[in-house]
Amino acid sequence: MASVFCFGSGVCTGFLEWFGNLGIFFWQVLKAVVTPPYEWRELIRQMDEVGSKSLPLVALAGAAVGVVLSMETRESMTRFGAKSLLPSAIVFAVIQEMGPIITGLVVSGRVGAGIGAELASMKVTEQIDAIEASAINPYRLLAATRILACILMLPLLTVAADAGGLLMGWVAQTLAEPISLHHFINTGFSGATLRDFLPPTFKTAVFGLIIGLVACFQGMRTRGGAEGVGRAATNSVVLASLFVILADVVLVKLILVVFH
Repeated sequence: MASVFCFGSGVCTGFLEWFGNLGIFFWQVLKAVVTPPYEWRELIRQMDEVGSKSLPLVALAGAAVGVVLSMETRESMTRFGAKSLLPSAIVFAVIQEMGPIITGLVVSGRVGAGIGAELASMKVTEQIDAIEASAINPYRLLAATRILACILMLPLLTVAADAGGLLMGWVAQTLAEPISLHHFINTGFSGATLRDFLPPTFKTAVFGLIIGLVACFQGMRTRGGAEGVGRAATNSVVLASLFVILADVVLVKLILVVFH
């Protein structure tokens, strides 16, 4: 019994220590962000890395979600005699929830692993130490630029995922029962306002903060050579995905309280 208690206490202590170190890391990055000089060139390069190179995968994932959602929703709506509401159901489901969460998870898998592995490799090969020795703040050059790029690019990638989901949702609907794109969009967005769609889109900036922060933190604290690099990449994806899902739960409730 005592050993079980000691194990549980050790896990809890490690959990709190990890969050404490993450908080310290975030504070160091925050100080680096607000103090000059600013690494504009590196920021633009990271925005291209996060945004442009993730765009095809995100759009494809959104399109796949739109097709599946259209087929499943059509079956349910037909069963309950509400087939006329199908465009609205697809539009609201994609833009309010499916697009943002799919974007967050896809980017956490692709970008989170990339950032974690890249920074971990730099850490174990002492490149980060060399940057510090050159009087360059690694939190500004390496962490802040990647985190800001994730924050700025996630809402734009979400728009791409939403567009792919709606377009392919309409295609799937048209194959089952012909409907013009103009009618599909007009019917789907009827009665909707900007506050129905802007908060779910911009909440992905929080997902970007989580993905960038966790991946940079895991990468820059790596130990143990090649094995540590692999562990950092894996932990970055797992933890970022988990925190994105948990943050989504909190943000959905917050949006419902504030905007409805």
